[in-house]
Amino acid sequence: MSPSSLDELIDALRGLPGVGPKSAQRMAYHLLQRDQRGAERLARALGNALAVLRHCERCNTFTETEICQRCASPQRDASLLCVVEMPADLAVIEQTHAYNGLYYVLMGRLSPLDGIGPRELKLDKLLARVADNTVQEVILATNFTNEGEATAHIVAELLAARGVKVSRLSRGVPVGGELEHTDTGTIAQALVERRPL
Repeated sequence: MSPSSLDELIDALRGLPGVGPKSAQRMAYHLLQRDQRGAERLARALGNALAVLRHCERCNTFTETEICQRCASPQRDASLLCVVEMPADLAVIEQTHAYNGLYYVLMGRLSPLDGIGPRELKLDKLLARVADNTVQEVILATNFTNEGEATAHIVAELLAARGVKVSRLSRGVPVGGELEHTDTGTIAQALVERRPL
């Protein structure tokens, strides 16, 4: 029988996305047996993050200050607001260097089965953000899952009712992709969302 502190560590690691029981067990043994310095560093970093990180008052992403650097930057285009599900989605869009507007991070997506509705996503805060008419267009960049599509639909309806221009990321054939290796659903969507040249 393993010590309860070891079981607790394995159980905590299992709580991470994509980590099953065997992976959690391997990680725990690795940290305790082969990388105690790494384990201590991980514990300190996690403790520090929990102590200092908070949600940005404007965009809801993680920050150490009341307003994050991105929201405070005068170089950003305040007339564009991109709505994403998670901070990781924001990071991916930033890596493209194709967008210079501001963001709003939902910190999830609508999922009635999990008890996540508009209140849990703080959609009222998003609506307040666009109420001053600074934002001219909201770009919905939620994922193309059933939950992401439902979230985009509800947000679009709420914003359209307030007269805000709403757009959605388009879908289609990936850059460098070949049609014969692309799934039919993606090709069908690319045909629907085709654009004139």
